[in-house]
Amino acid sequence: MELKSLDSTLTTPPKETETETEKDKDERSLLKSSSASYAPETLVDELDKKYAPYARKDAFGPMGRGPVPFSQRVLVALAALTLLPLRFISGVLILFLYFLICRLCTLTLFSNPNHQNVNEQQQEDHLLRMTGWRRHAVVQAGRLCARAMLFVFGFYWILIEDRTHHQLDSPGPGAIVSNHVSYVDILYHMSSSFPSFVAKASVAKLPLVGLISKCLACIYVQRESKSTHSKGVSGAVTDRVQQAHQNKNSPMMLLFPEGTTTNGDYLLPFKSGAFLAKAPVVPIILRYPYKRFSPAWDSMSGMRHLFLLLCQFVNYIEVIKLPVYYPSEEEKEDPRLYANNVRKLMATEGNLILSEIGLSEKRVYHAALNGYLSQR
Repeated sequence: MELKSLDSTLTTPPKETETETEKDKDERSLLKSSSASYAPETLVDELDKKYAPYARKDAFGPMGRGPVPFSQRVLVALAALTLLPLRFISGVLILFLYFLICRLCTLTLFSNPNHQNVNEQQQEDHLLRMTGWRRHAVVQAGRLCARAMLFVFGFYWILIEDRTHHQLDSPGPGAIVSNHVSYVDILYHMSSSFPSFVAKASVAKLPLVGLISKCLACIYVQRESKSTHSKGVSGAVTDRVQQAHQNKNSPMMLLFPEGTTTNGDYLLPFKSGAFLAKAPVVPIILRYPYKRFSPAWDSMSGMRHLFLLLCQFVNYIEVIKLPVYYPSEEEKEDPRLYANNVRKLMATEGNLILSEIGLSEKRVYHAALNGYLSQR
């Protein structure tokens, strides 16, 4: 979708000159044509209303680049000089410590003569089947380090509302289905249940994080290819979900069926791929209450967001754990129906607003805001 397609909904085009062609009219950008009839504040309000799931309402404004009161600037400057370095160093140390633990476990795993001279795919398979003390060490250390990282990020307390009713005798779920608000979501889920999740293939090659992601048994997605190894991504996810459902020792999959992040007040349409396995799922709802800066990663750059997050002394997270959702026979045969019913349940229980826009609209919104902010 191009930005020019939004002209008719946001603005009244200025009167054409005699020399202006129809093509020239169509090629005018959204922000140039809007500036003739809208004040900047009105334009942003219109964009925020149209793309409400991605609009920021905190003290730092659109994309974290809005006008900030002097008092807030002073607080951020002080935190940048004191709190930020301490948190950054602590975070790196925690990450490095967990890397060493993972390295120790994998070294002893592949020092076995039966596991030598294996390729990358075989290594991932061995890591997925990791058992005994190695698996216990990786999981328990991972949960502890993830919680420590949350503490470093300012999430000192986590308010959890457990509505599961302790379904201990029921068959195990195959996946965790969560709304997606921030990269912090992954840290919380790691600290809580240490699931596997889908990641870009490039993550596996990153220093420190690459080995950790392999110990998490991530499924890697190749952006330029629609397949993961010999299977499609949805096929690999389906197999893993079914495996977790049938074997309680297998890690559950963490799935964000919205496919992108929101500001936490909305729930986007669910992709049905997460529900193809016909297995029960655990719906979990995350919220991030805030006073100054919202931890939601909705419409700003990653570095700016991380900087402001680390400069906020206290951050808050609220969790609602819903009972395991067991699909009916009709839902098993219709993954889209299954996905829609879980989505409606989460929206009702979490007091979230259902929205029908998706990632393509988010890109349009970001481009429009970037254009406006670059012209200020």
